Amino acid sequence: MTRPGDMDRDAFVARFGSVFEHSPWIAGQAWDAGLRPDTAEGLHAALVAVLRDAPHERQLALLNAHPDLAGKLAVRGELTADSTAEQASAGLDRCTPEEFARFTALNEAYKVKFGFPFILAVKGRTRAEILEAFERRIHHTPEEEFATALAQVERIALLRLKDLLS
Repeated sequence: MTRPGDMDRDAFVARFGSVFEHSPWIAGQAWDAGLRPDTAEGLHAALVAVLRDAPHERQLALLNAHPDLAGKLAVRGELTADSTAEQASAGLDRCTPEEFARFTALNEAYKVKFGFPFILAVKGRTRAEILEAFERRIHHTPEEEFATALAQVERIALLRLKDLLS
């Protein structure tokens, strides 16, 4: 595999543009700034720096690019390959009807309250742990939850980078 620091812009964005859900602009801006370390952790820090420097509206758009957990897109098979694998790893593709109903109700209530979908790095978690986090976080303030959601997006990106660079 070609090292990130040796890639041209198009190859870099093609390889790392999906690390942040439907947001290749992050990889593009990192490349433009010369931020192309060769380790997952270093590349993650570079990409996160771009995200943190982005205006609030752009960060919100990134949050809104994420699918609902165990939501309609998953049921219809319309998630990205990464999201499909991550949700399946947590068993979200095997929800009972009761769990699915609970996820649906929480997804809707969360989006009404915060204006973006609930985001959690689900890899390595159980459905029960995810529902517990959902039920705890829905009581956050909008400011707390915006910061928490961005931190979870960053965690998802790190996990994806580790998979890409392993």
